[in-house]
Amino acid sequence: MARTNWFDEHGEHQVIHDRVQQLESFTDALADGVVAPQELADQELRLTAAMRKLEPDLNDELHAKVTTVMVELSAYNIMRLLHELRAEQVRGAFGRR
Repeated sequence: MARTNWFDEHGEHQVIHDRVQQLESFTDALADGVVAPQELADQELRLTAAMRKLEPDLNDELHAKVTTVMVELSAYNIMRLLHELRAEQVRGAFGRR
């Protein structure tokens, strides 16, 4: 499989975002605007399967680096979600949509 860089020519991570938008499971889950508990559980299964497939191929140094990326990505995703939820609350409070 050809390697896909994580960053575009501007050094932004849009490439990852674009790939997420192409995931059928992602687009199906968001189609109705609600992520159902089963959709979330299914995504967790896909994630853990991908992690289990990758982990044995990593040496200790690379394992540590990938672990750091996953932790930072998880923190970013939570922070971004909370930021967006708060922004939506503010827009709702002021009647802006």
